[in-house]
Amino acid sequence: MKSWSLLALRITIALLVLLWGIDKIVDPAHAIRVSDTFYRGLLSQGGLMPVLGILQVGLALLAMVGLFRRMVDPLMLLVNLGSMLGVWRSVVDPWGWVLEGTNVLFFPSVIVVAGCLVLIAFRDQETLVLDRRRATPG
Repeated sequence: MKSWSLLALRITIALLVLLWGIDKIVDPAHAIRVSDTFYRGLLSQGGLMPVLGILQVGLALLAMVGLFRRMVDPLMLLVNLGSMLGVWRSVVDPWGWVLEGTNVLFFPSVIVVAGCLVLIAFRDQETLVLDRRRATPG
């Protein structure tokens, strides 16, 4: 059960990052609006979005199959942590009782970050990943 649960967590977190990456590739204008709204336009360059999207898709695919986890899992944590920080108001005050511009639908970003931490913490217990399959015994 633990192996399947970790695999489900790995795949769903990777799917989220995959969707964000695809969005940057197919609709860079939307990705720029997101960057402008939540990240103060930090990466709001039209030509940059498809490149970031391709990198994000590659990272998500590696994460999904469990390759190079020692490098990929911390990068996934950083990507998701960055996303969570962009909507921090919604994590702190999901209903907007004190802070303006919050949305309870962004609260799960903290759960995604926690899931990334679980994958890092239980890396040695995952069995349904390609890293484990390609490792040589001994």
